[in-house]
Amino acid sequence: MLGKPQFEALSEFRFRLAQFLHFSESAARAEGVTPAQYLLLLHLHGFHGRSWGTVGELAERLQASHQATVALVQRCERNGLVAKRRSRSDARCVEIRPTARARALVRRVARCHAEALAGMDDVFRAASAAGEAVGAQSRARHGKQARGGDR
Repeated sequence: MLGKPQFEALSEFRFRLAQFLHFSESAARAEGVTPAQYLLLLHLHGFHGRSWGTVGELAERLQASHQATVALVQRCERNGLVAKRRSRSDARCVEIRPTARARALVRRVARCHAEALAGMDDVFRAASAAGEAVGAQSRARHGKQARGGDR
């Protein structure tokens, strides 16, 4: 069972997360893009070993529908933030690539984000400790059930 310190830690985590998301949205808008456009560019920048993605991969990262992601990519393309290119290895695949302008923009916004996240270390530790406490309680409860409960 969670105690008061765990609830306090989770509450503080949610509060600080909401603050960070608000800051993130404001930072994106200050650069002239919507928060969704910034996230799309961030994910393009963040794919392991490459700086492009497919609509399907971006939809998964954004937790958005395929159709909504296509519309977002189209808006980004109209705004000169991404370019589409047919894959050289699989002609069925279209690669979404950030433009030089988009790469510079995402670096500027991400730098601000990194600084904001650095100040949240204590909150992450407290939330993690609360999660570990719940996990330990759950493991203990499941262990009793596996042994036939309390005898």
